[in-house]
Formats: sequence, structure tokens, C-alpha cells
Amino acid sequence: MKVCLIGFGKMGRAIEQQLLLRGHQVAYKLGRNDEPLLEKALSDSDIAIEFSSPEAAVNHLKTCFKMQCPVICGTTGWTDAWDEIQNALVQSNSAFIFASNFSIGVQLFFELNRKLAQLMTSRPEYACSIHEVHHTHKKDAPSGTAISLAQDIIGNHPNYSSWSLDKPISPETLPIFSERKDPVVGIHEINYTSSIDTIEIKHTAHNRDGFALGAVLAAEFLIGKKGNFTMRDVLGLNSI
Repeated sequence: MKVCLIGFGKMGRAIEQQLLLRGHQVAYKLGRNDEPLLEKALSDSDIAIEFSSPEAAVNHLKTCFKMQCPVICGTTGWTDAWDEIQNALVQSNSAFIFASNFSIGVQLFFELNRKLAQLMTSRPEYACSIHEVHHTHKKDAPSGTAISLAQDIIGNHPNYSSWSLDKPISPETLPIFSERKDPVVGIHEINYTSSIDTIEIKHTAHNRDGFALGAVLAAEFLIGKKGNFTMRDVLGLNSI
């Protein structure tokens, strides 16, 4: 497949390497100064993979839909515009996958997190919290992955109705603690703590290769399809 990379920072370069290893063609590599080239690049590509910035992502996605170019998006921090993007997707009849984290390991971690939240619903003596650590260049806090983890806990554990950053507001609020330090790629921990003990599950990324491979697998899955899909579809986890 011919791929247009929208955003060519560290993640873009890692994705390029995975694409080449899997026999695909990188048709375009667009940076922040290449916006005028976007429509032409999309018209000449089979699919786009978008890892740019929260400020630019919404316009990039709308342009992909307009040009009928399927798109994989890993940019976080823009999902306040989720309904707007979904409406644009439906109107265009294009194809789209968004994930806060494309790592296969993280997707399995999401499954463990949902299951653990269900198991803990009958154990009110355990208080839940999330701790995430990333490199200092990460712009958003908490991370999109931490927000996804929190949303899954809230959806599966009736004791929690919202999340807060860095401090618990009430017993119904799930706290997410964010830390930025180099050279951490990404760490996410879920803790259930009582006066007696603590139950923890943790995912640590050693490099960007897992994120990049997951994005390429998602692109391979999306070719020839229409509509909105998730990494659960890509990995066949919906039947679990």
C-alpha cells in the first residue's frame, strides 16, 4: 500500500521503518510546513497515518475524509471534537481508526484493565488510581492512554463516575497522576489500594516500535473498508 505520513517526528520515523519492513511504500512524509501539499498527497495515497499535534489533527482528519482517503490517527488531545469528526466521517463514507495507543501490548493491557475493574466492583475497600509517566516532550497530560484507561474503569466500576488530574476530588472521582521525565517512553500503572494490600497492573514501553507496528497493522486492516473501527477490531478482541 502507498502511505501518506502526516506528521514526521519520532513516531513518524518509527512508522516509516515498520512500513518499509513490511513491504509498503511511503509515498509522502508531511511535516508542519507541508499543509498545502496535503490534498495532493492524499489523492495519490491508499491510506494516511496521522501522528501530528492536537491543534492540527482535526483539520487533517477532515481533509482525509474529504479526499476519501482512509486514515489511521494516533494523535491525542483533540477528542473534544470527537462528535464533529464522527459526523464528518459519516458524511464522507470514508474509513477511520483512532487509538490513544496503537501498541499491541497496551491494547491487551486495556483488556486486563476492564476485566480487573469488573472484578473489583464488589471490593469497595480498594481505592483505584492511575499513574502515568512520559518523556518531557509529551504535550498533553494526562496521556490519552491514561484517559482511555480511566474511561474503561468508569464504564466497568460503578463506584467511579469521573476522573481528575493529580488529586482525588471525591470518592467517586478516579485520580490520574501524571509525571514527565526523560528518557521515559511511556509507563502506565493501575493501582487498587486498601489498608491491607495493593493490587497493581503495569505496562512499560521500552521503545516506539510497538506503537509503530500497531499503527501499520491498523492501516493494513483498514484498506478496503468503510466506517469507524477500533484496535479491538484490528486484533480480533471483540469476540472475547
